[in-house]
Amino acid sequence: MRVHNIQSCHLGPEISPEQFISEHFFLYLLKGSMKAYDGNREYQMVPGDYCMARKNHLVRYTKYKDNGAFEKIIITFDAPFLQLFLERHPLKELPPVPASTDSFVLVPKQKLVDTYIQSLAPYYNGQETLNTTFADIKREELLLILLQNAPELKAILFHFGIPEKLDLESFMLKNFRFNVPLERFAFLTGRSLSSFKRDFQKVFGRSPGAWLKKKRLEEAYFLLSKQKRKPSEVYLEVGFEDLSHFSFVFKKEFGKTPGEV
Repeated sequence: MRVHNIQSCHLGPEISPEQFISEHFFLYLLKGSMKAYDGNREYQMVPGDYCMARKNHLVRYTKYKDNGAFEKIIITFDAPFLQLFLERHPLKELPPVPASTDSFVLVPKQKLVDTYIQSLAPYYNGQETLNTTFADIKREELLLILLQNAPELKAILFHFGIPEKLDLESFMLKNFRFNVPLERFAFLTGRSLSSFKRDFQKVFGRSPGAWLKKKRLEEAYFLLSKQKRKPSEVYLEVGFEDLSHFSFVFKKEFGKTPGEV
């Protein structure tokens, strides 16, 4: 497995570019800073900070470069790896699923983690390469270190079921700003796409697509008019992909461009 000498060092499968965490992963920030938002709370990270990102959660990142550079290490703990880990290190009993819904779990600082990151320097500096077998050994080493100091991670990492059925209204009001496909929203609320659309119509009285567009535009109008934010700052935050498309639908909805609010 090649670990590229770019802005990140990846051990394990690549992370999805969506605002959806498809697999648990450990994130260590090397350079620059980062803010993240998961619909419930904001997180801030500076160099030397690290956390565990939780599978089947939504999160949006804002990265800030330091002298033109933003560097991080991401180590993925995907389900096949975690199941193999359990075979090697079986648990006496599986802890209950934690009540917290936070997307990021801030792991207590420990010297062993920093030492581990230093051991990866030849790989994220591009001096060496990792094959798959050795990459898995390094992942296992990190997980043993993390569980030694934060055993509560077991309750997060070793549950392999799909999300349970959630209250649709409260979930969507919390997460409408995230730009993910309807299939993701359906999965995260414990529904098939067809049952999601059917339940959505009952709860909100309109289709998911129509409701999301209107809700995002209303949120954008609030941010522009009340908080005096710039259109270029707002459109991504409320779930639009393209500034020109956002401006077009905004004017169609309110009769004025975002810059005129």
